[in-house]
Amino acid sequence: MIRKIIFKIFFYTGVISIFIIFLPALILPQKIVLVGGKILGYWIKFCLNFFLSVKVEVKGIENIPKNSNFFIASLHQSLFETFFLQAIFNYPVFILKKELLKIPIFGWHLKKIGSISIDRDKISKENLGFYEKIISITNNTKRPVIIFPQATRTQIDDKQPFKKGVSKIYEKLNFICVPIALNSGIVWPKSGKLNSNKTITVSVLEHIPAGLDSDEFLKKLESVLYSELEKIR
Repeated sequence: MIRKIIFKIFFYTGVISIFIIFLPALILPQKIVLVGGKILGYWIKFCLNFFLSVKVEVKGIENIPKNSNFFIASLHQSLFETFFLQAIFNYPVFILKKELLKIPIFGWHLKKIGSISIDRDKISKENLGFYEKIISITNNTKRPVIIFPQATRTQIDDKQPFKKGVSKIYEKLNFICVPIALNSGIVWPKSGKLNSNKTITVSVLEHIPAGLDSDEFLKKLESVLYSELEKIR
């Protein structure tokens, strides 16, 4: 119990400190703030290992494309992946709820790094230009977009159908998709206590080629991610 409390104190203090340190970077080139995101990725790995004896294992790193545009579709079970995936990918662009951009300091950084927001279940001017924003930022920066097709954090046993938004992004971008399976819920579940002495496995799977029918793509994505989850949970 004490270790878990200490973990939370150090982790959140570190996150707040990094955001404050990088405040001046909000008026500097975007790349400086993006470096802060990578630091956060390594910080969460360090805190989990040092305070909770949790190891982080990344499998399939060789599956990350080097010369092709791609987007990332990742399972989502905890705060872990929102930070750590920045450590292994080249400054990913996050698609997130608009409400997150309204959080002081945190939201300012999200805007600065080019995060793309969406109002769920609403028709608005911003939502109508949602896919155009994604296409523009990926073409101009070559940064991969990252999306959580479950749309929210889920329990590790919850194999809910993916939202159709991920298949629309696949169709509009016409990029290959890199699926990410992970089991972070065994350590940091959506609801429940933190667990120690575990191993979080992040599996970078073989990419799904562009050009498939959107329904076929969605079925394939669900199949490969949930199949891998069974192996690593």
